[in-house]
Amino acid sequence: MKRLKKLSKLLLLTAVVFTGCEGQEQSLIDDRLANNPLPEPPSANYTAGEADLSNYVAIGNSLTAGYMDAALYDAGQQNSIAALMNSQFEVVGGTDSFNQPDINSENGFNTAVENPNSQLGVLGRFKLDTNIPGPSPVINGDPISPYSGTTADLNNFGVPGIQVGQLLTPATGGPNSPQNPAYSPFYARFASNPSQDGQTGSTILQDAISAEPTFFSLWIGNNDVLGYTISGATNDAIFTSTADYQTRFSAVINSLMQVPDLKGVVLDIPPILAIPYFRAVSYDQIFLDEQTAGALNQGFAGFNAALDAIVANLGHDADDAAMRKVNYEAGANPILIIDDNLEDLGPKFDQLEQAGAITAQQRAALVPYEQARPMMGDTQVGDELVLLSAGSVLGTLADPNNPQSQIGVVVPLGDEYTLTVDEIVEIETRRQTLNGIMQQIVQGANANSTRIAFHSTNAATGTFADLFGLSDGVLGVRVSGTSLAPDFSPNGVFSTDGIHPNQRGNALLVNDVLETIESTFGASLPELNVLNLPSVQVCAGDCVSQQGGS
Repeated sequence: MKRLKKLSKLLLLTAVVFTGCEGQEQSLIDDRLANNPLPEPPSANYTAGEADLSNYVAIGNSLTAGYMDAALYDAGQQNSIAALMNSQFEVVGGTDSFNQPDINSENGFNTAVENPNSQLGVLGRFKLDTNIPGPSPVINGDPISPYSGTTADLNNFGVPGIQVGQLLTPATGGPNSPQNPAYSPFYARFASNPSQDGQTGSTILQDAISAEPTFFSLWIGNNDVLGYTISGATNDAIFTSTADYQTRFSAVINSLMQVPDLKGVVLDIPPILAIPYFRAVSYDQIFLDEQTAGALNQGFAGFNAALDAIVANLGHDADDAAMRKVNYEAGANPILIIDDNLEDLGPKFDQLEQAGAITAQQRAALVPYEQARPMMGDTQVGDELVLLSAGSVLGTLADPNNPQSQIGVVVPLGDEYTLTVDEIVEIETRRQTLNGIMQQIVQGANANSTRIAFHSTNAATGTFADLFGLSDGVLGVRVSGTSLAPDFSPNGVFSTDGIHPNQRGNALLVNDVLETIESTFGASLPELNVLNLPSVQVCAGDCVSQQGGS
């Protein structure tokens, strides 16, 4: 997950859209009072079918671990997807002692922000500050500490932030050094044998298999795409290739299938570009009055004229030049951005200067716009996307001494804050390709298909399709008469980091997965009551945004 480097990005968010407050009082239950809902009483109608659910282990990343609100903390962990699934397995012979590597922290350690003020101490999970409106970290966090329990007794092997390859290498457990990018403090804290050299020691997958499971869940691959996506498609090093993914995922499945009689469920990569992190800030977020728009257009007249000149004199593509021109109007306007997929016009602007068409001063003024253009909406892939982290950067001054240096208006917004058409296509192509690889390995013409249930989070009638309006064009779902939204509003099912589901979101997903287990293994399992779980929690004097001048 990409870190949001400045805390102010979280304190100044103004672009978050809240889509409803129905049932708000119920949804703002204090998470300190939230416990796992009790499973329904035993019934002759419930059965594990052909599955043995007596010793369930969960393998995966943050989604499995219970990470939400940008931290791993008690309430999130207690209502992790893995814990909620096991609570329903108990009715049909599942273990009543599902062990997780307890973090023992009410607020956890916020991994999405850096602490800019040591006087505030360690920052914890986000809560919702309705006055911003937006997320703010709490001041009472805790550092990541070693697991104090018995690692051999664990059932949940979810590790926040990992990719599929990190299941297979001892380097995930150590050492903690810049030379070891695979290292995860969340695994090192409970690894059975933390690696000292990155070569020897335990692996996540080995530890999970050593627990002697009878049933497993595997949800891995999100970060193989999501990390790159959250970087604004700027960090190729964390964008797993299809060949590497196939090799690594095959190794994971083959290792699991070597355990006699082991069965399980595998989940694919959901439609990540639909999550709030990429939807809360719109591409046309620049709102101007007529006078301001006119003044800005005067300032951009020279840039537009330079574009016309390279078309007329240097044979530059006219359509490309037209796409780059800046013309503001009263109302909503597209954000001005850097698009590194565009041709760099620096050499052509240099030719204009050499030919005497522009002065050296005019050439210098064109430097910020050599790969700049306004964002586009309603393309073949929909609107171009803005990352949530951009919400507090837009409109601020790139140069505090220059009131005409508004980012996204006069100064182009950096490439790391946006996803262009080309990048969206690239990301979606990779995501769908990896999903196809997973499905083929799980459901191909081999023995796996009888031992593993494949749950597609992309099903046309599934939870994600319903939430994001992919099935009926209507955002959100209704549960027992209550509307639940695909955001981190009081009635939302996402946590305040805009990426991970909150506890209600976890319950919605678990109910979907239980149906897949039922249909594959002939089981009959109880459904979770989604509304018994809280959604977001609001700040109550404990958030950074409420600390006055901090």
